[in-house]
Amino acid sequence: MELRQLRYFVRVAETGSMGRAAVELGVVTSALSQQISRLESELATRLLQRGPAGVRPTEAGIAFLSEARLALRHADAAAAAARESRLSGQVSLGLASSTAAVLALPLLAALRERHPGVRVHLVESLSGTLGTMLNARVLDLAVVFETASARRWSVLPLLDEALFVIGSPSLPGMPRGKRTRIAALAGLPLVLPSGSHGLRAVVNAAFAQARCVPQVALEIDGLGTLMDTVRAGFVATVQPGAVAARVPPELAAVAIGDRAARRRSLLASLSDDELSPAALAVRVTLQDVAATLVRQGGWPGATLHEA
Repeated sequence: MELRQLRYFVRVAETGSMGRAAVELGVVTSALSQQISRLESELATRLLQRGPAGVRPTEAGIAFLSEARLALRHADAAAAAARESRLSGQVSLGLASSTAAVLALPLLAALRERHPGVRVHLVESLSGTLGTMLNARVLDLAVVFETASARRWSVLPLLDEALFVIGSPSLPGMPRGKRTRIAALAGLPLVLPSGSHGLRAVVNAAFAQARCVPQVALEIDGLGTLMDTVRAGFVATVQPGAVAARVPPELAAVAIGDRAARRRSLLASLSDDELSPAALAVRVTLQDVAATLVRQGGWPGATLHEA
């Protein structure tokens, strides 16, 4: 018997609906039903009665429900006690500016609520620089876009981001509608990060696969200044969904449909045996917050790596 099975059963019993419980729990209905069936098989009794009006507990289910709630309260209390006694200290976290634009504040808010004893040192820099800092043990963990410089990291695929072309609707050549293709951007004046930036490599590869060349009018590595030039109206840019999430109303953000126009985000950290309990907690919280943002539509064009 697993704690998640108890949580699944309690949620279904309280909502009276498999579908509604699945949405609230963030799982698919078939997985939820399968776990409850396994729980019923282990107990050798039917806990839920399914009917056209929904789902309700059987007599055995009603008896089990109160005990399941008690067990979950005890488990949550035990976890809270462990966190309060062990999770303290400082954790150094690296984020690229584009990722920080959508992830930083929700993550810091979640950490303040879940682990108030953990102090976070947040570093914003280029992905390559963050990798170097990980190798030097200056950072405990970071969201990066490539792992060529990794020495002894633990790497978890986090999500893929679609790229967007962002610019003024009045800019000549700026695409209309919700989606476009890389080939349609060949004549559009662009401001992009320089060649040392991981995003530039993704953009160049996408243009190469489409057999066209970007018209790069400016190269700027600072995201704030780069977006200022876009707001000025004489260039557009290509950026991931994390940046598109904060586009001001005077600009348009159009998704690029080419399969090559995607950026993979990886959650890299020191090896598990080197991470403190606080750093492990930050890593788990970061995954949870990123997943919530994607599922709630707060991270445009992002697709989770559920594994």
